[in-house]
Amino acid sequence: MNEFRVADVACEYRTNPLGLGTAAPRFGWRLVSDRRGTLQQAYRIVVAGADGRFESPVWDSGVRESDTSIQVEYAGPALQSRTRYTFRVKAWDTAGRESDWSDAASFETAMLGAGEWQASWITPNAAGIDPQAEAAFLLRKRFELKDGIVSARVYATAAGAYELYANGRRVSEDVLAPGWTSYQYRIQYQTYDVTDFLQAGANALGVHLGDGWYRGGMGFEGRNFRYGERRAALIQLHVRYDDGTEEIVVSDPSWRCRTSPVLYASIYHGESYDARLECGGWSEGGFEDADWTAAEALDLPMNVLVPQENVPTRVTETIRPVSAFVTPAGDHVLDMGQNMVGRVRMTVQAAAGTRIELRHAEVLDRDGNIYFGNLRPAKQTAVYTARGEGTETYAPRFTFMGFRYVKVEGYPGGAPPLDAFVGEVIHSDMEPTGSFVTSDERVNRLQSNILWGQRGNFVDVPTDCPQRDERLGWTGDAQVFISTALFNFHGGPFFTKWLRDLRAEQHPDGGVPFVVPDVAGGASSAAWGDAAVVCPWTVYQYYGDRRLLAEQYGSMKAWVDYIRAQGDDEFLWNTGFHFGDWLGLDAKEDSYVGATPRELIATAYYAYSSRLVRDAAKALGHREDEEKYGELHRQVVRAFREEFLTATGRVAAPTQTAHVLTLMFELADESVRPRVAKDLNDLIVENGYHLTTGFVGTPYLCFVLSNHGYHDTAVRLLLQDSYPGWLYSVSKGATTIWEHWDSIKPDGSFWSDDMNSFNHYAYGAIGDWLYRKVAGLDMDPAVPAFKRVRIAPQFGTKSLSFASAAHLSPYGRIESGWKVDGPRIEVMVTIPPNAAADIELKGATLSELSEGGRSWDAAEGIYSAAEHAGGVSLTVGSGSYSFRYENADLFRVVYSEQSVLCDVLNDEAAAEVLRKHLPHLFEGPMLKFMGTSTLKQIAENGLTRVSSGVMDAVLAELAAL
Repeated sequence: MNEFRVADVACEYRTNPLGLGTAAPRFGWRLVSDRRGTLQQAYRIVVAGADGRFESPVWDSGVRESDTSIQVEYAGPALQSRTRYTFRVKAWDTAGRESDWSDAASFETAMLGAGEWQASWITPNAAGIDPQAEAAFLLRKRFELKDGIVSARVYATAAGAYELYANGRRVSEDVLAPGWTSYQYRIQYQTYDVTDFLQAGANALGVHLGDGWYRGGMGFEGRNFRYGERRAALIQLHVRYDDGTEEIVVSDPSWRCRTSPVLYASIYHGESYDARLECGGWSEGGFEDADWTAAEALDLPMNVLVPQENVPTRVTETIRPVSAFVTPAGDHVLDMGQNMVGRVRMTVQAAAGTRIELRHAEVLDRDGNIYFGNLRPAKQTAVYTARGEGTETYAPRFTFMGFRYVKVEGYPGGAPPLDAFVGEVIHSDMEPTGSFVTSDERVNRLQSNILWGQRGNFVDVPTDCPQRDERLGWTGDAQVFISTALFNFHGGPFFTKWLRDLRAEQHPDGGVPFVVPDVAGGASSAAWGDAAVVCPWTVYQYYGDRRLLAEQYGSMKAWVDYIRAQGDDEFLWNTGFHFGDWLGLDAKEDSYVGATPRELIATAYYAYSSRLVRDAAKALGHREDEEKYGELHRQVVRAFREEFLTATGRVAAPTQTAHVLTLMFELADESVRPRVAKDLNDLIVENGYHLTTGFVGTPYLCFVLSNHGYHDTAVRLLLQDSYPGWLYSVSKGATTIWEHWDSIKPDGSFWSDDMNSFNHYAYGAIGDWLYRKVAGLDMDPAVPAFKRVRIAPQFGTKSLSFASAAHLSPYGRIESGWKVDGPRIEVMVTIPPNAAADIELKGATLSELSEGGRSWDAAEGIYSAAEHAGGVSLTVGSGSYSFRYENADLFRVVYSEQSVLCDVLNDEAAAEVLRKHLPHLFEGPMLKFMGTSTLKQIAENGLTRVSSGVMDAVLAELAAL
């Protein structure tokens, strides 16, 4: 075989996108090769019109000598509005192979000019329908079309949430369109291909219009009309005929309106639907609407309209309830088996007027009754009133719920049958890109919980929780979780849209709201406002998106400059309100804020963000800013050390989080970092291998332990199934991540109703450590988008015998996995074409290393290899590799399994065990370690290899001491 081809061609992250608002879209592709070490030498892109005549292209890049295969920008003549283009790609590799042309793909532009809207915002005439009516609206327009329809596109949006119909059919599967943006600045519109929905003769468009986020009581005050008092729709249909003519149908006062069977719909509270009010065929051309009310134009802004940026929110999965039961309180309850976000679709045969109520909740209390307390005022209730005609099906349209359990009242016959209900999972329809699995099924359940938590909280914005009266885009939660999120799902469009809202909402002085879109008030807490810097930088790291980084760069600088302007010392941040280490377990009684001083956290993040702005300046070629923010970073680090560290490495605050931030953000001098790390480890060991960190410290805790020689402690924290720890919630049956470490206490009681979400993804940030450190799949931060991969799995404890992670990067699928069987280790790696990897094989030697069953130096694709005290370092090209070797690095295992910190000379019993089994340690080159070194220091030199039998004997005897 000699396979070399171009696959997965995309435009602006998507396959055949419709309605792009980008004047110069970017292309990307993946290479497929059956050879190791494949690198692209050159590429060629040809863009043609809709007819696909590539021999007469709109733009031909020509053959470009480049290894770039992502974010390649269109550089041809100006694109036309509302126009479809086709494109294809071919590539050459460094071995001289030329691929065939890729399959043709397409993209279609939206309305690129500001003056192209001819439609008006419309709403029911106030004389006929109360503008403040709770019921949703139906709006329709009948029109005639001639023969010869070639194509038809609808450009649609709403001040509210809408569903679009054409001739009696839903135009798309989108849910809660147009999504939630900072509406006063930006409202997305959608582009739909309705060619197959239309016909010659009578046609109709219909809009079902609810409040959505626009008019509902979002935020803590429950105040309606945050963006506007009246819902409205904006519709523009363009129909092209085979004779070259075009016809346009727009929303205007000629449309007809009435209230819908949706009597009430609220994001927080649910929906009420009366099927007796349905009017069949209401969106068809032949429907009689004489008794409907006329529409009226509404003076809403047009300059806020932007083409769809995010992927749409959709039903992505359906799940069946696993059981139905009667609680001790006598309630009929369905168990979906999974805490999910979305809605229930119900099928029923019932008499007209039968009222069925579905109340949604996350958990049962310790008595087995369904628990609604943590919802606060949110009702999460769907009410259906039956039409009374045969089999009826209903699911809410303009809301979503966070739930596992459903209380069913009023279902005919009393006990609801399982086959009458199905859960429809709703979230932004992002492509799954990551996986992780280990030998411990509890950790696998944790990974599943992380995924479900992300799905449930990525409903058009990155929300904190999906069930209570909050569901807001908290900036702090987003920034601590974004790397985990982007590993698991392709979030480029998702965060592009949200970050543009953040930039729009940013205050004139550079302050950043607590939530985006901002419906809560309050701004500029450390670790929350830093989302303005951390999030665009992380998107750049994952996708190499320099355009988004450049867009957000002014916002990034403005945030750091805001911090610098606070207080009397420009290099310390010791003023203003901060959430601190939110929900830290070392908090004072009746406080949500952990014990770590807020000014320490604020200054630590100040240093971190100034460093990232420096790095962004470098990536964008802003040399003056690179120096400016580099110097600022140095000064903030200096000030932090003077204020919060002693010269010997003592951290002023004796909290886990203080030590974590000091190490993670590299705020201590390199010479004293071992002291800081040891003190952190001691704090954890003294606490029975339990954490005390909150929202700020937890995401980085295991990282700093693994990075500073305490990976075993990090693994013990991971596997801790008693409170507090990640597996405690798993032991309690959690299927998502909890807001509190003890949302359900050991005795079955609950944390306070005030703030107790059972689907709150922030602590799921442990996933980033699982993927990068346990499985060892990481990137080189200097070469974004995983073009340069780092593979460095950390093993050595007996707690896990294998782990594996995979990520679908812009270049292709990356895999890193390992298995340990006694002293035998196998590391499996896959690197996609046009990428390379640096691999660290812990405890390996070149003499014992094999790849694919042969000596490593006979293997194709290995560019370099070097042995050092810790193992072997390799540089490899693309391809799949299987490395095997024996690693009986006794002292690492002894140290990691037993946490022995004793000095050999001061612990005669431990020394005697070593002399008995390993006498050579006390001879020759090892003599220099005796008398001054701890077992840990001896272990870290990795000089001794023994059989697994001797290893087990030593461990057993040390454990008995």
